[in-house]
Amino acid sequence: MSNSSSITHFLLLAFTDTRELQLLHFWLSLAIYLAALLGNGLIVTAIACDQRLHAPMYFFLLNLSLLDLGCISTTLPKSMANSLWDTRDISYTGCAAQLFFFFFMIAAEFFLLTVMAYDRYVAICTPLHYGTLLGSRACAHMAAAAWAGGFLYAVLHTANTFSLPLCHGNALGQFFCEIPQILKLSCSGTYLREVGILVVSACLVFGCFVFILFSYVQIFRAVLRLPSEQGRHKAFSTCLPHLAVVSLFLSTGTFAYLKPPSISSPSLDLVVAVLYSVVPPAVNPLIYSLRNQELKQSIEEVISWIFVNINTLSFALLK
Repeated sequence: MSNSSSITHFLLLAFTDTRELQLLHFWLSLAIYLAALLGNGLIVTAIACDQRLHAPMYFFLLNLSLLDLGCISTTLPKSMANSLWDTRDISYTGCAAQLFFFFFMIAAEFFLLTVMAYDRYVAICTPLHYGTLLGSRACAHMAAAAWAGGFLYAVLHTANTFSLPLCHGNALGQFFCEIPQILKLSCSGTYLREVGILVVSACLVFGCFVFILFSYVQIFRAVLRLPSEQGRHKAFSTCLPHLAVVSLFLSTGTFAYLKPPSISSPSLDLVVAVLYSVVPPAVNPLIYSLRNQELKQSIEEVISWIFVNINTLSFALLK
């Protein structure tokens, strides 16, 4: 038995105890992490540098890429370091910081996805009012509200979770600090307050989901009424990537936090955590760039510019 005042560190879940598999996990995680950094970094650079992409949809996409970078950088590097150095430790302060930043990024990303659904709804259902409803100031305010909402959400959960007395050791059954795993360490009966906050959070998430669902019902009705097949194709090409990202984000996150305890197991919890914390930030750039020709072309121009400058620099160094 121990209490939270005597805990100075937590023990994270190791993917494996075999040294060779630990190193394999490190290299695979490094490849995924670099792919996420590259993909999201290219999107941020392309949108920031290309005047053609200075539109509300791409402004929100830039913010989404920044949140994806923050999300995967909060959890994966620590797990990689633990595998590389064959350790499981994370300090008490480090665990609190990891939980705070993870929930900050996750909550802000979901709020931003809700805003992006509204952007697509206005662009397709009321295009004549698009410039009025989604001017530069309105977009900045909505993006700031998403970030601020995520920050407040993270402060609430982090402060409440780490104020609970912990009586069941310090070993977490996950590769990063996650609220359900910390609640398992709390003293009997003391976790009900956090469960109440999680229920309120679920209601908030459900409200955003209903808004997104309603927006897309209206969007698809409007798209199917378009007389031009080319117009329908263009509308779908801007909506389907967002819908795919929302579906991936919601399905994995909802299952992670609302799955029945009867089907819970360490291996299943680990797989689900990877699906909602690692996979979306890595694949979101691919989803958004596959069907969006403007973004794809801009990214190709950025890559070409990078290679040209690298070749120029190499040639100058060799002279």
